[in-house]
Amino acid sequence: MPLFNYYPPKHESTDPELEKKIFKHSLVFPSLFLLAFWLVFLVESTLNIEFATYGIYPLKAEGLKGILFSPFIHSGYKHLAANSIPFFVLSLALFYFYRKLAYRIFILVYFLSGLCVWLGGREAWHIGASGVVYGLASFLFFSGIFRNDVKLLTIAIIVVFLYGGMFWGIFPLKPGVSWESHLWGAASGLLLSIYYRNQGPQRPHFEWEDEPEEDDEEQTTFYTSTHTGKDYERKDEKND
Repeated sequence: MPLFNYYPPKHESTDPELEKKIFKHSLVFPSLFLLAFWLVFLVESTLNIEFATYGIYPLKAEGLKGILFSPFIHSGYKHLAANSIPFFVLSLALFYFYRKLAYRIFILVYFLSGLCVWLGGREAWHIGASGVVYGLASFLFFSGIFRNDVKLLTIAIIVVFLYGGMFWGIFPLKPGVSWESHLWGAASGLLLSIYYRNQGPQRPHFEWEDEPEEDDEEQTTFYTSTHTGKDYERKDEKND
């Protein structure tokens, strides 16, 4: 997509103008999705209709369409509001820090989490974007750890700080909540972070990492005996 083709061949993060441009482009996709969430909810509220039957119903052919449509459908204002902020923040972080991988990761999280719910969820209509939210949070957290980069690790820590409480959502603690969506979303993010750990942003490689380590072998020193006047050698172990 030309509109989103903003990642330069040789990106220099020190260029503030380029960073501003990338940040603006990173806002587009999350904003469009968030707008769609609220438009669907507005249509439901205004026309007094329900789209719950467009959600995921496990192992039923009629529930397959929910893999595509369920993230746009929410049970009420509180449900939508609870998903909107984390969805926007996490998807923005994905598109900004994982530029070349962002679309691939987002689409895979979107469909993998939904498909797994269809295959393994309980018999009920599963709706809402929380599966995608959990998938994004999981990917950002584990990917930051696996890549061992300070910047990406910082993002992982922020995710834990802001959304660490989401962890309990993967357990069936609250009736009426699709914990299966949370669980399979988180699992999808983890698997993708492992599979793509060698693609996308990587920890910078520094020249000093190529320098050989200091030789820990014994050093040989020559001394002259004050008694014999002859040279002799002594092996001293190098002190650390």
